[in-house]
Amino acid sequence: MKWEVQHYTLCDGWINTWSTTDERTGHDKPLVFETEQDAQREIDEFFADIEAEIEAGDRAEDEGFSEDEFRIVEVTS
Repeated sequence: MKWEVQHYTLCDGWINTWSTTDERTGHDKPLVFETEQDAQREIDEFFADIEAEIEAGDRAEDEGFSEDEFRIVEVTS
């Protein structure tokens, strides 16, 4: 069982917009996680980074994301 973080977009609805580069091919592929907890940690780190950017003045408060724009789903293959 694998898990992915999905982001809600106006054009495409719920999609996995997070990717990683396949070291063998050099192509981007969807980022998936071994556990639901790993996926949640990734979201938590993402929002912590945004908060740090806002606090440092590198990002305006209205340039962030809302947590309800993200969800974790099980990937079936």
